[in-house]
Amino acid sequence: MSSAFPEIYLVRHGETEWSASGRHTGRTDIPLTAKGEEAARVVADRFRGLTFQAVWSSPSQRAFDTCRLAGFGERAVKKSELQEWDYGIYEGVTTKEILSKRPGWQLFRDGCPDGETAADVGVRADAVIAGLRAVAGNVLIFSSSHFLRVFAARWIGLPTEGGEHFVLDTASLSIVGYEHDLTEPVIRRWNQK
Repeated sequence: MSSAFPEIYLVRHGETEWSASGRHTGRTDIPLTAKGEEAARVVADRFRGLTFQAVWSSPSQRAFDTCRLAGFGERAVKKSELQEWDYGIYEGVTTKEILSKRPGWQLFRDGCPDGETAADVGVRADAVIAGLRAVAGNVLIFSSSHFLRVFAARWIGLPTEGGEHFVLDTASLSIVGYEHDLTEPVIRRWNQK
């Protein structure tokens, strides 16, 4: 999986009750399900033989527990910029429920009342990217779906709304890096189980 250039390994947290039911989980701090915990332990197998200059995690319980169960809890630095999208009044609500009251709503285009817009999340993603470019080596990140989707879009120079085109399953692994040199950011692998 490795490259001559630094690679950023992205892990979406394991399953929670809300992710399993499609409820938007931004700042509500809920635990992993038993299935989510098991998937987090399996994540560790993907990193055998790899070294990381840094390990970063969202401060959310679900992301940090995934990190810890994967064997990186002692090394991880919690970064608030890695938090999931703030869904405002849509916290805990499914997309189907939102659409019943607001037909045509799209998260990446419309954002969330009393929460964040895609641009807001993009500012956080850009800050993470700036920090990553200062690290000489591979970095492992544990976070949540919509944040990581915006991160991927910004990594390759797309507008934040471009994150709508990247889907992430729970406990999935994605890798971003570079192609020919450090001026060519690419997505090397996406949404692997």
